[in-house]
Amino acid sequence: MNSRRDFVSTAAALGAGVMIVPRHVLGGPGYIAPSDKLRVACIGVGGMGRNDVRGMESETIVALCDVDWSMAGDAFQSYPQARRYKDYRELFDKEREIDVVTVSTPDHMHAPITLRALREGKHVYTQKPLARTVGEVRAIVAEAKARPKQVTQMGNQGHALEGVRQLREMIEAGLIGTVERVECWTDRPIWPQGMRRPTDAHNVPPTLDWNLWLGAAPERPYHPGYAPFNWRGYWDFGTGAMGDMACHIMDAPYWILGLKYPTRVIPDVSPLFEETAPRSSRVEYTFPARGDRPAVTVVWRDGNLRPARPFDWPLAKSWPFDGSGQLWVGTKGTIVAGTYGENPRLSDETKQAAHKAAPPPVKYPRTKGVFAEWTDAIRNGGRAGSDFICHAGPLTEMIVLGNLSVRTGRVIELDPETGALKTQGIPTEFITPTYRPGW
Repeated sequence: MNSRRDFVSTAAALGAGVMIVPRHVLGGPGYIAPSDKLRVACIGVGGMGRNDVRGMESETIVALCDVDWSMAGDAFQSYPQARRYKDYRELFDKEREIDVVTVSTPDHMHAPITLRALREGKHVYTQKPLARTVGEVRAIVAEAKARPKQVTQMGNQGHALEGVRQLREMIEAGLIGTVERVECWTDRPIWPQGMRRPTDAHNVPPTLDWNLWLGAAPERPYHPGYAPFNWRGYWDFGTGAMGDMACHIMDAPYWILGLKYPTRVIPDVSPLFEETAPRSSRVEYTFPARGDRPAVTVVWRDGNLRPARPFDWPLAKSWPFDGSGQLWVGTKGTIVAGTYGENPRLSDETKQAAHKAAPPPVKYPRTKGVFAEWTDAIRNGGRAGSDFICHAGPLTEMIVLGNLSVRTGRVIELDPETGALKTQGIPTEFITPTYRPGW
């Protein structure tokens, strides 16, 4: 047999009175042998979605879906054998034999498509952030928990790279003492924020299905200020600079420090507009002591707001070292690292030279990358590193709690054990949005 889907029942051709049963029948529902190629459906295949299709091309790409066939053109040409769809619902209705789904749409469609894929019994890879709101994140996590054999992964690729593991080994070796604070920053947004919605009228491009692009979001006329890129700044569609970048930059502190829920989230933002994220924000999280780790503060900044120069950063070197990054402040020094936790290094150059000469032992296994980590877990069992239940869901919830504080302009208080919101009067729509009928 060439694959598990070959079903050879022609006993005469084999000269014997037996039936050869395909491997998926022998292995039970959902069985995938290590030698099998996964049958992949990709939803959202332009922009970042194009990279995600490329990340899966060692498997079998059987279906591609995008609401804008101009944006999808390169993927369509590169995989001519794949069947093409505009509506992901039609794809799920017709492609019953797919094994895995990648979801790389604008943020507002992550939750509806991810939930559908899970309920269809598929392994799922969803781009960051997992969803826009706390309610949607919790719904996805609950669905994933009910389906433990389905392997999930979020597309915060830095979590699968070496840098974040090196950073954890440095922290756990005590190179900066006890961590008291982590500062995270980005030069995003690089799209418009802090404004009202546009009111001028435009014709919908002929290759775009605007109704499908809106999907679960509230009805509104097409405008080129939304699609294909600037949707990120609108609360109906995106999650602003924080949702775009914090799943990368805050991933390391969340994982290394075992943060879980904060007790308090405090926003400090530029002028607020009803429908868009602000041009800049500073969000401070307070996390209680947990186990052997004392209480810690994590600070997020966007819109080119930057933390102060570390006390042990060389005076001759400019600060900050990059447009986006992270600064770890401990009782004995500081460490800086890039967006994905890459290139972690001690600020003190003498200490860094000693560390480079004798780094801590390797404690955390390196991976082959975010896609291989996921497909290996599908074939061999276990979880991917940024699976929805143990990592991606809680990480995303921490981040969208920050957005909740920004959007409301209010301090958000929580029960750090259960995640229950203590702050009263938050609009329900900000926590669990109402979808358009049919979505």
